[in-house]
Amino acid sequence: MNNVSLVGRLTKDPEMRYTQANNTAVAGFTLAVNRRIKQDGQPDADFIPVVAWQKTAEFCNKYFAKGQRVWVTGRIQTRNWEDNEGVRHYVTEVVAERVGFADGKKDNNGNGQAAAPAQEQQGGKPSSASAPSSPPPQAGEKMPWE
Repeated sequence: MNNVSLVGRLTKDPEMRYTQANNTAVAGFTLAVNRRIKQDGQPDADFIPVVAWQKTAEFCNKYFAKGQRVWVTGRIQTRNWEDNEGVRHYVTEVVAERVGFADGKKDNNGNGQAAAPAQEQQGGKPSSASAPSSPPPQAGEKMPWE
């Protein structure tokens, strides 16, 4: 079974683009995931590339930002391609199937408070357990739990 669950911080804002063939939304970002056991001379975190598609990509692009702690579940995918100079490139990445926020809301002093309600995006649609009762806020509006 190919199943991945990660919790980490975004290293930068997601990068949104659309496929040329059918204008499908795709967002890419990198998660810094802390290691449980630290070894001398080794990094304390792994930097995992993640790709999200369609509504999940739009959700990530709209609500995720650099430094946020988020969770991702999905699957590992490997792919390769040849560039214009004939060089073959290989990549291993996580294809996000579900995403959400891992931290609670912070107050004005940066202190964590009780966890915010789970905002989850799955397969292009919010799951029934976490589907908002109203549409998501527009630019400049607060999230429902703020």
